[in-house]
Amino acid sequence: MNYFSTRDKSLKFSFKDIFLRGLAPGGGLFLPSEIKKYNQDELNGLSKLSYKELATEIIFNFCKDEVSKDDLKSLIVKSYNNFKDEEVVDLKKLGDINLLELYKGPTLAFKDIAMQVIGNLYEHLKVAKEKPINIVVATSGDTGSAAIAALNNRENINLFVLHPYNKISSTQRKIMTTIGGSNIYNIAVRGSFDDCQKIVKELFNDDNFRLKINMSGVNSINWARIVCQIVYYFYSYFKLKKENISFSVPTGNFGDIYAGYIAKKMGLPINKLIVATNENDILQRVINTGEYKPDKVKPSISPSMDIQVASNFERLLYYILDESDSKVESLMNDLSSKSLFNLEKKEIDKIKKDFEAVKVTDEETVSIIDEIYKEHKFIIDPHTATGVGAAKSFKNLGDIVVLGTAHPYKFNDTIKKAIGKNLDSPKHLKLNIDKKETFDIIGNSNSEVKNYILGKIQ
Repeated sequence: MNYFSTRDKSLKFSFKDIFLRGLAPGGGLFLPSEIKKYNQDELNGLSKLSYKELATEIIFNFCKDEVSKDDLKSLIVKSYNNFKDEEVVDLKKLGDINLLELYKGPTLAFKDIAMQVIGNLYEHLKVAKEKPINIVVATSGDTGSAAIAALNNRENINLFVLHPYNKISSTQRKIMTTIGGSNIYNIAVRGSFDDCQKIVKELFNDDNFRLKINMSGVNSINWARIVCQIVYYFYSYFKLKKENISFSVPTGNFGDIYAGYIAKKMGLPINKLIVATNENDILQRVINTGEYKPDKVKPSISPSMDIQVASNFERLLYYILDESDSKVESLMNDLSSKSLFNLEKKEIDKIKKDFEAVKVTDEETVSIIDEIYKEHKFIIDPHTATGVGAAKSFKNLGDIVVLGTAHPYKFNDTIKKAIGKNLDSPKHLKLNIDKKETFDIIGNSNSEVKNYILGKIQ
């Protein structure tokens, strides 16, 4: 299987190539040349598998040219051995809500599900054997800690994590800044997550710098992240055993919900994918009006969703625009030069066939956390609460699975505000957040980040 760029279909890359690069030349994102579509008999067969077996089958479709199925099976088992639950995720019933708990991994966030696999893929593919790899990643709170947990003390791999200074929760920051070995560098950027993400993209597009440091990336722009996240859509569908199922997904960079879109393209009979946003509602606006116009990031109580430039939306655009790389490139150029683009009505209609979008305010989020606790004696984090709020907006979409994206402990201040009590640290959090934090504060520019990286590796 080959991979190509959303902005240039003539480019051909292997899975190993796109795994290491993350971002395509010219700023595009990678997509596979073919997507396996399962028939009903095949779906029936998949429904009998454990989570780890299912992950092996789904992921193998995208890397089979370079990873044997037996090796992948071993890699998956190794990746999920340190999860709290044997089945990796858990589908819980809360009244009329189906909650998919995705935060059973070492850093209490859904990012662990993909990141643990990615960490082991770096090792299996031997991409750092001859020359050290320098991974640069932007985080709005959870990606960084998941990457650190997956890559800490890996031989010949350095990890540089950019987070927005004073714009993530203190627990999110401490999980990142108290666990790093000698190969981990935490960077607090004086700006927003969008600023951090912009810097990372600029570094990837600087071929001289990228090649000089042998740069790689593990943000959701890396296709391997998407592939791993497809699995739990299949798993929850099989567990629920209902025909008419939709998913409500707390959404920032559009990667997690895009994995659901690919699952649907693979034959999973999903009704609708509900995009739940906080007050940084660019995705709600573009899906409902066609206008993609980034605004100033608004700090919220669901900081991992405080994003105005949702990178993975470009992958959806490719299919919405009839697989035209030139049209995608044109819209991305408009975004770069004019800070906006507009979709036509026919394109909005295509999106609306698969997606709905709802904005949930901070006030509503707190109220939802309180409501769930009072009714079910169960605590959800503010991101998951936006998913619950969005799901409650629809009564005609069949059974809705809400993706629970993070453990509430990571957002103790908001939880205390909502239910009046603090949470104890979960037993499976194997990290000492009382240790001294280690991070550096730098300015919001790619030149400062470049100089910082070069100063650490030279």
